[in-house]
Amino acid sequence: MVPLFFYLKCCILFKWVLGVGGFILFNRSFSGAILGFVIGSFIDNYQGIVGKAKEKAKAEGRSFSTDDLFQYYQQRTSQNDVPTMLMALSAAVMKADGKVVKVELDYVKKFLKNQFGDQFSVNHLKTLKHFLEGGNIPLTEICRDISLRMQLEVRIQLIHYLFGIAKADGSVSASELNEISRIASMMGVSSVDFESVKNMFYRNPDSDYKILGIESSVTDDEVKKAYRKMAVKYHPDKVASLGEEYVKGAQEKFQKIQEAYENIKKLREMR
Repeated sequence: MVPLFFYLKCCILFKWVLGVGGFILFNRSFSGAILGFVIGSFIDNYQGIVGKAKEKAKAEGRSFSTDDLFQYYQQRTSQNDVPTMLMALSAAVMKADGKVVKVELDYVKKFLKNQFGDQFSVNHLKTLKHFLEGGNIPLTEICRDISLRMQLEVRIQLIHYLFGIAKADGSVSASELNEISRIASMMGVSSVDFESVKNMFYRNPDSDYKILGIESSVTDDEVKKAYRKMAVKYHPDKVASLGEEYVKGAQEKFQKIQEAYENIKKLREMR
């Protein structure tokens, strides 16, 4: 049996499918039908653009290039499409060590399921596959785009998410660490913020201090001040509007900050 989605894609234009769907969804509202028709028209147009770009590349005897990939990204993110941003960055980290392993893919799939729901997962994974198989990902342009669209707290949360992918197989490799560091820098995330998140996944003797953004030589009062500052900065409320999975990641990060502070207090015998 041919899957319904494939049948619709091949035989029916999305503008008509979504037009009818909008009419039904909005209680037989004419305005709902128009909204569905407009959204469907954008989808049809997008598919035509990507298809023509692929055909042009094939006719010219070349593979889908980095420029083509960025055009694809821009088309998908023209309406602030957060999932496409996530898939581009995810693919970059997954490809960093030269291999894509199942546990990394499972981590991304679980995130997508929790964040966007089952109905979106298939389409998002197709986007991920596109970036994984499309050659070099134009990270400079993509990260610049993200830095203009998203507030700092969200960009830091993206770094936390990328470390989660890298750590999915049990450890963060040097190549993965370098790639995430490069992404953080291009997205305008400071070295202090990057080191704070990194040390939640990539531990060393000074990790608790790095998580709080300080050196081990600081005074007890400076430790307390740093903890209060980081607790406010990384509070889950900062990303509450983005969905359950972002909040979950922020809660994990917030917990790491609290654990680091408690470890330092115990080590220093602070009250």
